[in-house]
This record gives sequence, C-alpha cells and structure tokens, in this order.
Amino acid sequence: MVDDFRILFVADVVGQPGREAVKALLPGLKRELEPNVTILNGENAAGGFGLTAKLVAELRAAGADMITTGNHVFAQKEFVGELPSLENVIRPANYPPRAPGKGSSVISAGGHDVLVMNLIGRIFTIETLDDPFRAADAILAAHPEIKIVFCDMHAEATSEKTAMGWYLDGRVSAVVGTHTHIPTADARVLPGGTAYVTDVGMVGPRDGCIGMDKGVVLQRFLTGVPNRFAVASGIVTFNAVLVTISPSTGRATSIQRVDREHI
Repeated sequence: MVDDFRILFVADVVGQPGREAVKALLPGLKRELEPNVTILNGENAAGGFGLTAKLVAELRAAGADMITTGNHVFAQKEFVGELPSLENVIRPANYPPRAPGKGSSVISAGGHDVLVMNLIGRIFTIETLDDPFRAADAILAAHPEIKIVFCDMHAEATSEKTAMGWYLDGRVSAVVGTHTHIPTADARVLPGGTAYVTDVGMVGPRDGCIGMDKGVVLQRFLTGVPNRFAVASGIVTFNAVLVTISPSTGRATSIQRVDREHI
C-alpha cells in the first residue's frame, strides 16, 4: 500500500457562479487527482454572504466531503438554526462556545481519521473573538491520537495567517489561508512538515472585485456611500490546492495549486 493520502481543498465559493463552477469542475478534478478527502469553504455560497442547509446539500452532491466557513457563517439567518444538525459543516472554532455549530470535525477516509479545524483571524475581521492560537491548541489537545490534521485559517491579515502556519508547523498536516479571495504564490511545505499557503483564492467571477460586481464596488470607493454588493458574472476562476500527506507521520510531502476556469 502506498504511503500517500491526498486532501483537495477548494477555496471560498462565491454565489451561484461559484456553485455552478463547483458542480461543473469538481467531479472531474476528483477523478483526475484522486483525493481521499475533499474540503470546501462555503461561507460565501449564498449570494456572496453566508450559507444555507439547501446549499450545503448542493455542494455535497458536487463532491464536498467537509465544508468550512468564516466570518459570514451566520449571514443567512436560517443557518443559525440549521448548522448544529449538519454533519461535517464547521464554523470557526474561536467563536464563543455558545455559538451554534462546532469548530472542528473528524472524518474517516481511506482507512484514516482526518481532523479538520476551522479558525478565524482577529486582525481586520472580528477582533472580539477568542484567540485562534489557543483554540488550535485546545482542538489538538482533544485529539492527540489523530495524525492527519487540516486547518482552514480564515483571516484578512497575511501576517496572522503566516504566524498560524509557523505556530502549527510540525503539529498539523496543513494550514491553508482563506478569506481574501486572492490566491498567493507561497505554497510550500514548512520545515516541520506542515503544508502552507497564505490564501488559496476563490471559486468566483474572475472579472469582479474579489467576486463582487466591480461597478458596485467602484461606486463605493469613489463616493464613500455604502451600497449593496452583488455577485459579479462572467468567467469563473476556480482555485484549489492539493496536499499530499504521509499518513504514518501526518507530515505533508507536497502542496500544489490547482487552478482552472469555468465559462
């Protein structure tokens, strides 16, 4: 048996264009790359802001095994009540303990258990939330027997995401950054064996402003007047990463970008 375990992580899915791209491309990518587990960030799936149980089912049908979220997790009011009953859908672990849902989940695949944790940064996002570094420590302490550990670090500041990568290096298999919707070129395996990338990017309209209609965004910048964002249209960029891990050690052996477009 080859000592090889693959996790495909799909970046923030933005609105209906992003969902349609996932449905069109993810099944084929899974056949091509043969991941053991597919994780997807779905926090922008509902019109660019939030998620619903109906859209969770849609993303699962397209091939997502686990769904992570971020600062927009509760943007759709019905999801507050729906989240606790949804299996393998998690919200950032450093939300207050009384927040609906949970911040980590264990999924079994290929004869191995995989611990997936979701964290959110505090710089330029929600500064009143709990410390994500302590939240990571608590999750790892609760699952000392699991070697394959994957972390979605949803944060604005590149410094905070990089710091989390170094903090967890050698303790988890991968730390991938989400939230900014702009893919970074720093994917690598850190010295301790943790695969890292500051931001995976998004699955959303290429010619908008981070997935939103550029005209609406420009008006906001030019006038300073708040307006309602709308998801852009046109060609969709599909950003993901494939992380290869040695299941006997939990250390990553490679991380590679997977970038496609959908018309």
